[in-house]
Amino acid sequence: MTAHSQAASPEMANRIQIGECTLNYHDQGEGDVILLIHGSGPGVTGWANWRGVIPSLSQRARVIAPDMLGFGYTHCPSQWKLEPAIWVQSLIGLLDALEIKQVSIVGNSFGGAIALALAKAFPQRVKRLVLMGAAGLSFPITDGLDKVWGYQPSLQAMRGLMEVFAYDHSLINDDLVSMRYQASIRDDVQSRFAQLFPAPRQQGVEMLALAEEDLRALPHPTLLIHGREDKVIPLELSERMLRLIPHSQMHVFGECGHWVQIEKAQAFNRLLVDFLVDPPANAGA
Repeated sequence: MTAHSQAASPEMANRIQIGECTLNYHDQGEGDVILLIHGSGPGVTGWANWRGVIPSLSQRARVIAPDMLGFGYTHCPSQWKLEPAIWVQSLIGLLDALEIKQVSIVGNSFGGAIALALAKAFPQRVKRLVLMGAAGLSFPITDGLDKVWGYQPSLQAMRGLMEVFAYDHSLINDDLVSMRYQASIRDDVQSRFAQLFPAPRQQGVEMLALAEEDLRALPHPTLLIHGREDKVIPLELSERMLRLIPHSQMHVFGECGHWVQIEKAQAFNRLLVDFLVDPPANAGA
C-alpha cells in the first residue's frame, strides 16, 4: 500500500494502491468520517461532483471522496467487468488501508446505489446514510438516464446533458459545458465510460438495484434527498425507498433537478451537517 499526493489539478489529490487498482481520493478535515460517492456522468470525478460540498463539510468532519473504479483519475484493469460488489470491495479496501472502521455515506445517483450495496454487505461499517437522487431499486430507465449513459462526446451533447441534469438552465454556461466536455474526452475516459453501462441500458438499472427486502432490513438512519424535477432518477424512486427503509426521512427540493448539491448547495450542505454531524440526541446512533 502506498499513498502520495499530487497537485497537478484540483481533481487529483491522494493516490493509493488497492490490489490491482490505483485510487484517486480526496481526504480533508478531521473527526467522524463521511464518505462521498459520486454519480455516473461522463467525465465525472469525486471533486467535480462534490467540489461545493467538500470545503464546508470538511470543516466539521473528515471527508473522503474517491474517484470510483472506471471513473476519473482512478485506474483498474481495463478487462474488469465492474459491478456493485467490485465497487463496494474497492471502497472497503480504501477504508481498511486508511484504518477507518466506520463511516457515514453520502451517495449521489449511481453512488446512492453503491452506498446501499455497501450498507447491505457491511452494515457494521456504516453509521448513517444520505441518498441523493439515488438509484438502487428497479425502475423503467428514464430518457434522461439513457442520455447520460449513452453519451457520445461533443459540446452539443454535453450541453444537452447539462440541461437534463439542471432545472435552472442559467447555471449552464459555455465555460461549464467546455470544462465537462474536456473532462469527458481526457485520455481513456470515454472508452472506460462506454464500457460501464452498455445498451440495452435498462440492464444497468437492474445491475444497481437491490431487492425491496434488502432496504427493509437496513438498520441505518437514512436521509433521502431528491429534486422534484429530476429527469434522471425519478422522484418516485426515493418515495419508494422512504416507505421501505425503516429509519428514513426525506427532503424534496422544488424547482430542482438531479444536481441538488449544485442547485441547492447551501441548503444541501446544511442538511448534511444537521443529519451527519449534529443529529438530535434522540435520533439514534
